[in-house]
Amino acid sequence: MLESGCKALKEGVLEKRSDGLLQLWKKKRCILTEEGLLLGPPKQPQPGPPAAEPPAAKIKELHFSHMKTVDCVERKGKYVYFTVVMAEGKEIDFRSPQEQGWNAEITLRLVQYKNRQAILAVKSTRQKQQHLAQQHPGYRLRSASNSA
Repeated sequence: MLESGCKALKEGVLEKRSDGLLQLWKKKRCILTEEGLLLGPPKQPQPGPPAAEPPAAKIKELHFSHMKTVDCVERKGKYVYFTVVMAEGKEIDFRSPQEQGWNAEITLRLVQYKNRQAILAVKSTRQKQQHLAQQHPGYRLRSASNSA
């Protein structure tokens, strides 16, 4: 369980293309949760007792609420290249070994998150309609055939 209370669904190393002029590939420790993707520095194998988790300041969260899609899947050599498109239009490029399936897992979790949000929105709308109907007896709810 992570500090945020979310369970780690998948953990491993992804390579992220840097924003700089050279656009180098940098290894990132990634943790996929039901809420998004956490990116931090890769674990450094050290002798002795297990190293502590990296400080929270070094961990970047790509929350599903800010993600639009996972795009541009391309297989080249041993890698799968993909792009996470954020809601504000920013694109973040990643690559991982094909057999790890990161792009598919992130896509699946993003779709599940968006579906949960849509269901919550529908429930909220229905509750508001029912509340209005109770307050105003003349208010009509939509017919059952229109609801999902």
